[in-house]
This record gives sequence, C-alpha cells and structure tokens, in this order.
Amino acid sequence: MNFTIKTGNVVTLATPVLVLGLFDDGTLPPLTAAVDMATGKALSRIIKAGDIKGKIGDVLLLQKIEGCRAQRILLVGCGKASELDAKKFSKILKHTGSALQKYQLAAATGTLAALGIKDVSMERKAQLLAQSFVTGQYKYLTTKPKASKQFQLDTITLLLADAKERAPAQRGLAAGTAIGKGMNVARELGNLPANICTPTYLSKQALQLAKKHKLLQTQVLSEAQMKRLGMHSLLSVGHGSAQSSALIVMHYCGAAASEKPRILVGKGITFDTGGISLKPGGGMDEMKYDMCGAASVIGVMHALCELKPHMNVIGVIASAENMPSGTATKPGDVVTSMSGQTIEVLNTDAEGRLVLCDALTYIERFKPKEVIDIATLTGACITALGSVCSGLMSTDDKFAATLYQCGIDSLDLVWRLPLWEEYQEQLHSNFADIANIGGPKAGTITAACFLSRFTKKYTWAHLDIAGTAWLQGKDKGATGRPVPMLMEYLLKH
Repeated sequence: MNFTIKTGNVVTLATPVLVLGLFDDGTLPPLTAAVDMATGKALSRIIKAGDIKGKIGDVLLLQKIEGCRAQRILLVGCGKASELDAKKFSKILKHTGSALQKYQLAAATGTLAALGIKDVSMERKAQLLAQSFVTGQYKYLTTKPKASKQFQLDTITLLLADAKERAPAQRGLAAGTAIGKGMNVARELGNLPANICTPTYLSKQALQLAKKHKLLQTQVLSEAQMKRLGMHSLLSVGHGSAQSSALIVMHYCGAAASEKPRILVGKGITFDTGGISLKPGGGMDEMKYDMCGAASVIGVMHALCELKPHMNVIGVIASAENMPSGTATKPGDVVTSMSGQTIEVLNTDAEGRLVLCDALTYIERFKPKEVIDIATLTGACITALGSVCSGLMSTDDKFAATLYQCGIDSLDLVWRLPLWEEYQEQLHSNFADIANIGGPKAGTITAACFLSRFTKKYTWAHLDIAGTAWLQGKDKGATGRPVPMLMEYLLKH
C-alpha cells in the first residue's frame, strides 16, 4: 500500500473516490462543507433524507455528483464533533478501511486527517491512519492455499488543508506504516501453527531479517552454548520436546556503539502443553500463541529496520517448546539458573518465567539503559484486566509512568499492578532459593516478582500480554499487540 499527500481544492481534485466525514448532528467538517456548497447542497439533501445518520460506523457510497470532480464520494460518520478523540478517530478509520475493502475501491483520497481533534497532532492522525489501513490489509492465508486472496487497497492519499502540515503528516505516515507492518509480522508469527513456527523457525526469521538490513545483527545461541553459560532454567523447559530450544539475540545498531541499548526480551514458547503439569485439552490449540511476546519483539525489529531511528535496541527471544515426555522436567525438580539462583519447579506450566529469567540474566553483559520483557505469562492477568489492556509491573516508578503514557498515546493500553515486597513471600521454597509459582493468589504479580529477582542490575519493566496478544471467537487470531506501545516508547527517545 502506498500513501501520498496532496494539498489543493477538494472540489476540483480528480480521484476515484473522495472520503468525506460528517457528524451525527448533521454538521459538516470544513472540507465536506466545501463539497456540499460546490454541489448545490447535494450532501445536505442526502443527509436530511436520512440516508446516513453520521454515527461512527455509518458509511454511504455515492456515485459522481455534479460540481465535484471525484468519481465517487464515500461519506463516513464521525459521531459527535465535541466527543471526537484519538480512540474514536481510530474507530472511524477502521470503518473507512472496511468500506473501501467492501466496495473494492483500490485508490482513495481522504479528508479525515484534516478533522480537528483536541490534543491530537497531524503527525499522530497520519500515524493512526497509516497503521489502521496497513493492519486492515492483513489476512492469514499461509496454511489456507484454497482461500481466495483479499482485495488489496493500492493508494491512499491524504488531502491536507494547510501545506505546512505536510512534513508532520509524512512523519506520521512513515511511522504508522512501519508499525502496521511490524504488527502484521507479529500477527503472522502468532497465527502460524506450532508444527511450523518452532524455536528453529523463529531463529530463521530473525536471521533472515538481519540479512536484509545492515543495521541489524542477529546471533542464535544453541542449547550447547546455553548449557556452557549455565542457562539450566531455560533449558529445563525444553527437556521434554524433540524441538531444540534457542536464545535469539537481535542487535539493531542505529547509534554509536557507546550509546547504551534499550532491550526487549520476549517469551517464545512456541507451544505450551503445560508439560507434566498438563493443561486441559479444551482450548489447548491456543497455546501456539504462547510465543506472542517473541513475535512482538520481531515485529518491533521489523519496524525499526524500516524507520531506521538513531538508537540502539536489542531484541532477545527465549524460545522453547514445553512438552511432556520421559525426559521432561517434573514438578519438584530443582534447576539452577544462569544467575546461580536455584529454582524449585512446583508447576511445569509456569514455564515462561523459567525461560525469561535466564535471558534477563544474559543481557546484563550489554549494560542496558532500560529493559522490558514481554510475555503471555499468566491466565490471572486475563482474569484481572480482560483483553482491554496489558498488565504492567516495574520496580521503577518513573519508568512505569513512561510506559503507561506510551500506552495511552498509542491506544495500546497498559495498566500497572503493584510489585510490593509482601508478594515476594509467596515464592518461598524449602528446597531452593525460589519457587516458580506463588500459589493461587495474585498470580500475575507473583510471576513478575519472580522475574524481578533477576533484574537487579538495570531498570526493568514487565508486560503481561496474555489478555491482549490474541482474540478468541469468530475473530480468533493474533493482534500484534503490544508492538504499537513498544514502538511509541522507543520512538520517544
């Protein structure tokens, strides 16, 4: 999909379809009003007749109207003008994209970016627009060879009322396109079945990305290398699987080597049966999504390679397959982490923290400025927060506040949960330094408490994306979250 920018007269602009907004009280934004005047109030008559109400979700396609050069006009409801904000604007964009797909309109000129939205800049509006249209193009087809290919939009043109807004609009389009593509990469990886998307497959995707982009360097640590490093916690998770575990390290080098990197660490459990602590069979197919933390890291690295910001970012993926077998780790086993801390594995289904803790120790060598780990870690997070926002926990108040605001700005919401010392007591073990579960209470928090014991040497935050990484029901599939929030955080720097 291509995005272009034009300024000029909305009435005389030649375009296959012109997208115009209207509000639900019948009032028209300035560019829509200009077309209405040029067409002898044709739009006002259509609205007065009740053909379109102007509520968010309303769309109406009109054939050529005398007085306007556009071949067609797509009227899009924008709700109440006084209530228009970034969230509602995003919904409007989604309905617009769906309408263009439905009517198979390959090229369109839109005026929606010219809508006045309080506290939302032109750059942000353009970013949301590009992100919405790019992600709206995604459809999973990889293992559906007989499925018909989805109609694809070709060109979206932003019509701006003021030429001074061209530069911020261009920046927004570039960022939104990159983020949208990164989200689609993450969605595709999440949607792939686990017999295709294995730890080895994730490794190959990371290596191939590095081959395409000079600013990216990727290395993959084998099981033998991890064993020599003492990463027995990570390795214990894959003991029951025929698939080899891997630690994938992706260096995006956009700044001087002396600049400390920001590091993203993703949980990459490509399938989670629960191991010996076997999960119930119903819904277990969704455990292919247990690598969505890893998928989001790869999605972010894709976006960074496209935008090429001047910063250093390291993406680390701790990947394994959790299976039951005669060689699998058993409840009650004690393993030694890379940090030297011993862990009593009370439940083999709490495996994500076992792979992450060794990765969090490994990255100490890079002397990171800040670290975020991303994981589909606990069902308790879904119970607490549903699918609206990801869980955020951190030992640093300032860092947590920054990430919370990044969630607000990107519309990829997070909510902070406490990480108080009292919760640490639930991880007591009589037989090791720490137990890998803290009992039935506050499961999301105690999981983060576990990880916090391996992050003492740097500023750290944990994102539990169990409720936001994929959708269930008829829209079942990976969402690409939290790529937008992570990119918001990185681009702010």
